[in-house]
Amino acid sequence: MARDVARRLAARRPARGTDRGDVPGWVLITLMTAGLVLVLWAVAGPALSDVFTNAIQSVTGEIGG
Repeated sequence: MARDVARRLAARRPARGTDRGDVPGWVLITLMTAGLVLVLWAVAGPALSDVFTNAIQSVTGEIGG
């Protein structure tokens, strides 16, 4: 009986090597994330640079830099 159950379970399982996972999905997510970072960087880059420069100047004591 145990062999019969094991045989049935083995028959339900797909053969090894057929499971590729969700590689295309992960590639798409990675590319979309990279694109989103580039767009945000292009839009907010100058403002973030100014914020960083002002923060560094306020810490170091430089004024009008």
